[in-house]
Amino acid sequence: MSRTASITAAISAISVVGMGISLSIPLLSLEMEGRGINNSWIGINTAVAGIATVMTAPFIPWMVRRVGPRWLLGIAILVTALSLPAFKAASWFTLWFPLRFVLGAALCVLFAVSEFWINAVAPPARRGLIMGIYATALSIGAAMGPALLSLVGTQGWAPYLIGGGVLACGIIPILAAKGMAPRIAEKGTGPGVLGFVRRSPTATLAALVFGAIETAVMSFLPLYGLRLGLPDGQASLLLTIAVLGNVAFQIPLGIISDRIDRRILLIFCASVGTIGAFILPQVPVESLGFHIAIFLVTGIVGSLYTVGLAHLGSRFHGADLAAANAAFVMLYSIGLVIGPPLVGFGMDLHNPFGFAYVIGGMLAAYVLVVGTRFVASGRANA
Repeated sequence: MSRTASITAAISAISVVGMGISLSIPLLSLEMEGRGINNSWIGINTAVAGIATVMTAPFIPWMVRRVGPRWLLGIAILVTALSLPAFKAASWFTLWFPLRFVLGAALCVLFAVSEFWINAVAPPARRGLIMGIYATALSIGAAMGPALLSLVGTQGWAPYLIGGGVLACGIIPILAAKGMAPRIAEKGTGPGVLGFVRRSPTATLAALVFGAIETAVMSFLPLYGLRLGLPDGQASLLLTIAVLGNVAFQIPLGIISDRIDRRILLIFCASVGTIGAFILPQVPVESLGFHIAIFLVTGIVGSLYTVGLAHLGSRFHGADLAAANAAFVMLYSIGLVIGPPLVGFGMDLHNPFGFAYVIGGMLAAYVLVVGTRFVASGRANA
């Protein structure tokens, strides 16, 4: 089996899927708004995907053993691709709830299995680099989705068919990867998916915190700029700067993680984020320093996901790695659900600086928990 070809197939597939997903998320929200659905129901429908992730994740190791990573990934890609035009065809909004559940479950399988695939095949000495390349490729794919949507528009069937077609293209590298997927013959020795939260809290809590912060930044960073007096265009630019920072730091910090204890690097990334978040309200929002701070802080904090994945790959193998990756994706999805409400509540209490203070608080809590475990365990795994 060509290790490079196997990794390339998995990364290519998930990058194409990331492009389709980033196109579909705003498209579905705009469709609901166009149908006159109120914001509360839009939020509830979106949250169903998170519920689906939590309910699906415990079964992923079993599915990987029974079906195999290659076939399971291909099925999940096809389900995701077919679900997008199904939303458009569903005239009753009530049908959107089972559709959203199916989409959320398929996405959970997609990310957990693809990350297991990459982690399992990556050479131990370069695992951080490989995960950095994966995260960079996924971010670039995700950035292309909204650009494609702006070209095709949001009206009619065209964006749904094009989005479904883009998603379906993700199966091409998987079909080409015959004989390249990692195999799992044995049953895991761990206590199940939820047990890996206890066995490796350093990595799984990194996924939780990153998920919460990523969604909160996407939701509230432009609003933070608007409330401090920036015009619409400059406020939106803040989000672009954050995305660019996330892309820029994945590979360099991935390389560093191959050379030092990854727990130390995770604590460092979260500490930089904590300090940056609490300093941010003191920096004038229209200054160059503010833009540099957003670039650095979001980029370094974004590496929590990459380094956390690499940490999992260095600790677990086979079926246990599949279960650990499922736990990682599940915690990330929980973060997506809890992050925006927490930051929104913080902004209501202290407008607009609650945005930065809540994010800083979440990162500080992670530093405290993981740092305490690291000191207590010495050189033992955490």
